Amino acid sequence: MMKIKYAQNFVKRSLVAMVATLSLTMAGCGSAAEGGDSKTPDGTGVTIYKNGSIYTVNPEQPSAQAVVITDGVITFVGNNSDVAQYEIDSAQVIDLNGKMMMPGFHDVHIHPIVSGSENNHFSIDTFEANPENFIPAVKQAAKQFPNAQWLIGYGHDIYNLLKAQRPPVDILDDAVSDRPVIIMEQSSHSMWLNSKALKAIGYSKDTADPVGGVIMKDEKTGLPNGILIDNAGEVAMSVAMEATPDFIQVDYEGMVSYTLPELAKNGITSVVDARAFWKRGHLDVWNQLQDANKLTVRATVGLWAYPEDNDVEQLAKLKSLYRDDANSLLRINQIKLYSDGMPFNTTAAMKTPYEFDLLGLEGNKGLNYFSQARITNYIGELEATGFDFHIHAIGDRGIHEALNAIEDAGSDQGRHRLTHIEILDPIDTPRFATLNVTADLQVAGDFTDPSHWGDMIELIGAAKSDNLVPIKSLQEAGARVTLSSDWSVSPFNPFIGLQNAVTRAPQNLSLDDALAAYTINSAYVMRQENKVGSIEVGKEADLVILNQNLLEISHTKINQTKILQTLLKGKEVFRSSDFNF
Repeated sequence: MMKIKYAQNFVKRSLVAMVATLSLTMAGCGSAAEGGDSKTPDGTGVTIYKNGSIYTVNPEQPSAQAVVITDGVITFVGNNSDVAQYEIDSAQVIDLNGKMMMPGFHDVHIHPIVSGSENNHFSIDTFEANPENFIPAVKQAAKQFPNAQWLIGYGHDIYNLLKAQRPPVDILDDAVSDRPVIIMEQSSHSMWLNSKALKAIGYSKDTADPVGGVIMKDEKTGLPNGILIDNAGEVAMSVAMEATPDFIQVDYEGMVSYTLPELAKNGITSVVDARAFWKRGHLDVWNQLQDANKLTVRATVGLWAYPEDNDVEQLAKLKSLYRDDANSLLRINQIKLYSDGMPFNTTAAMKTPYEFDLLGLEGNKGLNYFSQARITNYIGELEATGFDFHIHAIGDRGIHEALNAIEDAGSDQGRHRLTHIEILDPIDTPRFATLNVTADLQVAGDFTDPSHWGDMIELIGAAKSDNLVPIKSLQEAGARVTLSSDWSVSPFNPFIGLQNAVTRAPQNLSLDDALAAYTINSAYVMRQENKVGSIEVGKEADLVILNQNLLEISHTKINQTKILQTLLKGKEVFRSSDFNF
């Protein structure tokens, strides 16, 4: 089995981010505010910020020195001399001393519940090339979680599993044989199972591949070898993570103790849950957060469309879950579905066959979770309810088919977007602007940098590998571009994504365009551009203060930026101990 450098770069770099997250979660790190006192802005009354370098993302008034917030709403944007009239006795006045203020960041493709939850019992070291060496770690995890019905792990490298001297299922059986074990690849696009797990799912020698997935089987025996690709693995994980009160509570605690505080610490005031598994209780988690007044972000939930489900029944269910109160921090008004898979396991949908095929299928052009016809049907049924679509599309065929579906079934009402867009046929580039389809891109991971484009040559050839994640081409063609993290695949720190976006020549953005992608453009896809996303009179005060001015520093130092304060509707949800007033 050949070793694909792209897969190594993707898994290893992204696993580092996940391991760091898990270690912080286990340590109980991350708090809503490092500082804070009786003068902390609480979203009520009048708060004045002056003597600042205020970047508004408003082309009519690009910069200012002062902002006034009244009961959470921006009531003045201007210069220091004019703000004096607002300095009444009851007003709280905060001197920015030249610090940069800007709108809060939006991360419109993030997995906040699953990435911060301790329902994953253990992780394994993807740098370890021999899967046999994982046996002690899995045994130890079994001892640590003796009451878990399923032992759930994280972090394998599919290429190392396929190079193993014996079937991967046998390796896991040697570690744990008395209960199901499932280990997720970091990207979530493959799972590694033991025999108990395969039996619990009902996967056998005679089981056909589910839609959007592959049950890999031993060449000699025909039995499942323990590796499940794409949706075959998702089906298994849905069983392993069946919604129970205990699972839901652990997910909730992960949000409260880690994810929400860390988002605030990184200046993120709005998120889209990019794959809410409503069968696993994710909506229960979001509802509990709202009911307990724990939300420190505006959250839009993207309901997962299960590829294996009956369309008539699923469409009816999704319609029943729709909720869109513009005044609520929590909205359920997006659908997340996959057009295709991932290139490194040769499941991204391509117009031409892969030059190397992981799956052993002659002429393999990848797979579809949802065909063009099904996507068309879902848009036609659900857009009228008010849903916008967030479509995973990576391969040139997957992108083309998703655009076709939007063209065939969408209307002016929809605010649909494709996410990832790694391998784009140039003929489809102008269609994003023509169809008003947002291009949602992730560049925070080093594996997306142009220096790694050559890693894909083994898979898709030199020509298609030469222009991956073409953010500049899309921007120049008039597409609305958003930047997001896909955490835990990449870190959610927006300054990492910003720096990469402006330095990844030849496919880079200007700093102004990159900042718009993280703010006002993303506010549009969340249907809140009239409420937040820029600093304007009448908008709500979702704002952040930075320790350095992005407009005055080298682009190579953007990722060193820290958040000093984060406001949501004028209320402080994070303050650094370095920011005193």
